[in-house]
Amino acid sequence: MFYLKALHIIFVVTWFAGLFYIVRLFIYHVEAEQEEPLKKRILQEQYRIMEKRLWYGITWPSAVLAVGSGLYLAYLMGFYGSVWLWTKLGFVAGLVVYHLITHRMFAQLQKDEVRYSSIKLRVWNEVATLFLVSIVFIVVLKDAMSFIYGIAGLLLFAAIIMLAIRIYKRMREAKA
Repeated sequence: MFYLKALHIIFVVTWFAGLFYIVRLFIYHVEAEQEEPLKKRILQEQYRIMEKRLWYGITWPSAVLAVGSGLYLAYLMGFYGSVWLWTKLGFVAGLVVYHLITHRMFAQLQKDEVRYSSIKLRVWNEVATLFLVSIVFIVVLKDAMSFIYGIAGLLLFAAIIMLAIRIYKRMREAKA
């Protein structure tokens, strides 16, 4: 059982690493739109290769293995009536939706369809952070009162992230 837990944690870590890095690659891919044609073509071709390898070589396999091992652990440990587990599974379901939306973005960029600005992608990248923080707090705290404090802290954390993104955007605009 401990080996399965360890593997589950490893799959979760690599899944999040893939989600964080893929959106960062999307940002670079979109920002290459501003380059002169030859440089743009070279950069975007390279980003498409990097995105494809990361997405299909690390992120998707990690997602499948993390969800699969997590569900199997829940089954083995008999956590069916546990409120914290159902709450965690709710956030994991949200993370799966995030993953699928990110897959749609990936597919668009693979076809040279640029539909999002780098600022929107920077905000999108932070959504994964909110899922990570939420899921970790749920797993570690497990009791209702701590969970309420955790949600309050999460909302404050989200507000700070949004403020930091706005400040960063203004700084970039001031330099341009």
